[in-house]
Amino acid sequence: MTDKRCGVIAIVGRPNVGKSTLLNHLLGQKLSITSRKPQTTRNQVLGVRTDGHLQFIFVDTPGLHLGQSKAINQAMNKAASSALNGVDLILFLCDRAKWTEEDEFVMSLIAQQSCPAALVVNKVDLIQDQSTLLPFIEGLSSRFEFDAVLPVSALRSRGLDELVKYLERHVPEGPHLFPEDQITDRSQRFLAAELVREKIIRQLGDELPYAAAVEIESFAEDDRGVLHIHALILVERDGQKKILIGESGDRLKSIGTSARKDMERAFDSKVMLKLWVKVKSGWSDDARALKTLGLDALGDE
Repeated sequence: MTDKRCGVIAIVGRPNVGKSTLLNHLLGQKLSITSRKPQTTRNQVLGVRTDGHLQFIFVDTPGLHLGQSKAINQAMNKAASSALNGVDLILFLCDRAKWTEEDEFVMSLIAQQSCPAALVVNKVDLIQDQSTLLPFIEGLSSRFEFDAVLPVSALRSRGLDELVKYLERHVPEGPHLFPEDQITDRSQRFLAAELVREKIIRQLGDELPYAAAVEIESFAEDDRGVLHIHALILVERDGQKKILIGESGDRLKSIGTSARKDMERAFDSKVMLKLWVKVKSGWSDDARALKTLGLDALGDE
């Protein structure tokens, strides 16, 4: 029998470089919510992939960003930077040959860690002039000793086989930390809230990019196996509530229908979903409110 191997792998990068998309494709199913809006991921999410004697524990993090002073932004940065502590390997995602001050910030944090770090250049299928890629990689490699450089397209699953082979070579020997059929440390309640929030961002990203939070007030299964989920959506102003509900409630209904379909796939069960909208002024800059919503970035550690 082959000895078991298990490793914790942090996926880090600035906002909107494709960290959640990469995690979902590595797991083969949707776990982290995605959208084209930066800072879609607010919490640290563990995704577990078990292949026989190998277990990869991926830590999907909020994008590390600069220049934001609200409590929610500080909590997201804390969650992302704390994910680097005690991991076996770091996957540092960047977007094509684009490099920003926030990328620089992330690389400075990685430089403080003692574990190997691989540079994962995402969205390479969108590079119009492929001849620019090698000089970009060489420039970064001259400044930081990456353990490997892996060009990928997470969305199109290109280069992911090579990425997994790299991970296989680097995970240490040790017992598996999760049962082989478990894919996350998060509860179904958390996943339900995230799926509702994803639909809000996707449908109302321009009007309400970051103004909404979702709290699951009840999550229960009846004797027929149907899940009854009641979700409260918090916004900061009355105008946002009107936008979210839409004319004759059409927008809220559309969000609920789309979220319910994803929940039924995720939970393999029929779902009855009810949504409410409530105005709670200033929630995104209220540390106590964030803690109630589970957005306190691992408590006070």
